[in-house]
Amino acid sequence: MAVKLRLMRMGKKKQPTYRVVAADSRKARNGRIIEAVGFYDPRRDPSVIEIDNEKAVGWLRNGAQPTERVEKLLKITGAWDEFKGQPVGTSGAQVPKVEEAVVEEAVVEEAPAEEAPAEEAVVEEAVVEEAPAEEAATEATEGDEDPS
Repeated sequence: MAVKLRLMRMGKKKQPTYRVVAADSRKARNGRIIEAVGFYDPRRDPSVIEIDNEKAVGWLRNGAQPTERVEKLLKITGAWDEFKGQPVGTSGAQVPKVEEAVVEEAVVEEAPAEEAPAEEAVVEEAVVEEAPAEEAATEATEGDEDPS
């Protein structure tokens, strides 16, 4: 029997969650499973990945083939490294770092705040330039009124 580690879709319409399962590759996607290995919820931020590494590694050692997506999830959780006999974190899986994203957002928010005072300064200069012209026009008008 060809066993695969794959995702089994759960949840409502347009709101998928998945179970990571060991199943016969000839069965339907949501068909009969042999064993549930974990859980994956891609809709949360950051996505939730809960995999029992011992069960997953046991199935991999018995010859189960993971799908591409499950292999990525196993790399993130460290089960793939354990199966390959490598130190955890050396599989090359790109785990998104939340801290860097927060720092980048802060930098982006600060930049417009710095530009705003510069724009206000330009507007103030324009007002200052117009004011002497108005005063000169007012003085000229006042000067014309006195001699008459």
